[in-house]
Amino acid sequence: MTTLQSVVRRRRALAAAGAVSAGLLVLSACDKPTPLATVTVGTDSVHAEATCGGEGGETVKTSDLAKCLKDKDIKSIKVDPDETVRFGVDPEIADEGWTILMNGQPLTDSSTKTYRTVPGSVFFNAQYGASGNSTLVSIKEGERGVTGLWSFKLKKDS
Repeated sequence: MTTLQSVVRRRRALAAAGAVSAGLLVLSACDKPTPLATVTVGTDSVHAEATCGGEGGETVKTSDLAKCLKDKDIKSIKVDPDETVRFGVDPEIADEGWTILMNGQPLTDSSTKTYRTVPGSVFFNAQYGASGNSTLVSIKEGERGVTGLWSFKLKKDS
């Protein structure tokens, strides 16, 4: 092997090591995304990361929860009252226990399953606290305190 070939190989090895190191540095600077919650109606679905909390298991302050429920950047989905609304959560959310809230009030008991269904008519029924043609639905993570909140706006599609 000539000296020139040796130098070229050494440079390639250093370049490869540098590229790997740079890639690892970039990945370590990224924040880990919060777990996702998904709402599905028929063939349409929306998913979102946590509006509040959702990382590290720390309890969200009550004052912060009120702000989260008023967030304007909430994803929406149309719901035919005759359809079934399906809620799905990542296993990390299910492990902590989760509850479906409607306009801030519990609609279901806490569950550790990753999937639940609710009839679409519930979200537009005054008996359950609905008013008008849209309803704020949230997924609350945590059995005792709130450790995460994922919100969606359900719009009546008649």
